[in-house]
Amino acid sequence: MGGLAALAREGGHRVTGCDAGVYPPMSDQLRALGIELIEGFGADQVALKPDLFVIGNVVSRAHLADGTPKFPLMEAILNAGAPYTSGPQWLAEHVLQGRHVLAVAGTHGKTTTTAMLTWILESAGLQPGFLVGGVPMNFGISASLGCGVAVPPAQAKEEPALRAGDTEQGAQPPRHRPLFVIEADEYDTAFFDKRSKFVHYRPRTAVLNNLELDHADIFDNLAAIERQFHHLVRTVPSTGRVVVNGLEESLTRVLHQGCWSEVRSFGSAVSDFTAVGEPHDFAVHYQGKPVAQVQWTLGGVHNQLNALAAIAAAEHVGVSPAVAAKALASFENVKRRMEVRGQVTLRSGGIPVTVYDDFAHHPTAIHTTVNGLRRKVGAGRILAVFEPRSNTMKLGAMKAQLPWSLEETDLAFCHSGGLGWDAAEALAPMGSRAVVSDSMEDLTRQVVAQTQAGDHILCMSNGGFGDIHAKLLALLQA
Repeated sequence: MGGLAALAREGGHRVTGCDAGVYPPMSDQLRALGIELIEGFGADQVALKPDLFVIGNVVSRAHLADGTPKFPLMEAILNAGAPYTSGPQWLAEHVLQGRHVLAVAGTHGKTTTTAMLTWILESAGLQPGFLVGGVPMNFGISASLGCGVAVPPAQAKEEPALRAGDTEQGAQPPRHRPLFVIEADEYDTAFFDKRSKFVHYRPRTAVLNNLELDHADIFDNLAAIERQFHHLVRTVPSTGRVVVNGLEESLTRVLHQGCWSEVRSFGSAVSDFTAVGEPHDFAVHYQGKPVAQVQWTLGGVHNQLNALAAIAAAEHVGVSPAVAAKALASFENVKRRMEVRGQVTLRSGGIPVTVYDDFAHHPTAIHTTVNGLRRKVGAGRILAVFEPRSNTMKLGAMKAQLPWSLEETDLAFCHSGGLGWDAAEALAPMGSRAVVSDSMEDLTRQVVAQTQAGDHILCMSNGGFGDIHAKLLALLQA
């Protein structure tokens, strides 16, 4: 919603917005854009009388224990008959219409892959618009309308995209449509529209990065999510492309329900696009033949797969893999994705302690994030500090996977505040390597007490986490 507000502002609208507890980096970005932030959902805001209220999916018709509405503003909007719509619907009608949309879907890696693909297209001179669920550091903003100029249909040549073996000639005109790259979320659209957000986007290039059970608060099982992904596949035209992770059985089932577009796979040994080498330095092969070399600062097999997905999607609009790989060499990742928040040298001396911030919250994401750091630091100690904050994790649907997700850490510290299940019991298989506390202050003190020179402290949450990164750095410095 913050990125959507930025797009509306760029489009010339006066924009205000309300939310509860907005935290960086989005809060900083909105203020920098001159977008007024109102704390809370007070009914008095209906007096602003905007042309349109754009409603995010956090808003509901829920009531508090005393019977008062949780979102009084929504009740006031409905009672007044004021105009309103959902964020995805507004995007579809006011931003995406007439563009070649490249949508990146998947349980994990959506934000990073969307940022990679946007940077590839920008580096190739295509000036795409984009909406990312984070802040790509190459751009410093999460959304932009883009400046790509469409080739008039009468002059456009409907030529196929570059083949993967073509030379480093850059990009060709994107088939008479300006480009827009969007992070395509399967979560529901709004309380009045329970379809997945991504069915509104109608992409011509759709990336299916991976798929497993998530959002247990709205999906009963994996099959229900697979059905929504197939709804996305149904919207891709016959001249479009579906880029699919060949390692995922769930995505194979999705395509078996029907696919009417060109398919390009990545990841598995028999996929169209494969990687040969380590995640930080690998060759890209297309149907068995080397076509590019990626050398960059990122690590982790998950980022290697994200790169293959972005390369395959960019190739659909005329950017050769060689040009894409060259762009990835200067890709700076996204804020809160293994972002180094600071280093501190302890009074005892030795190698500095490094504190990282990462958005990982699903067990699989935690596992791949820890694995990526382990590959980077070797035998160095990793202290994982995390909170099960997402709706799925709060329900306890995946608590049994937590010991597995943290298996490569030396110590794990869990903030258990607000959970309806016993985190200590769930982490019991880790023995003394796991520490659980429902107090943020107590947890922070325990992390500092266990820290040694050269440690890597990895903080993971899909929320602000009480700014624990800054608190840890300050305590360690003291």
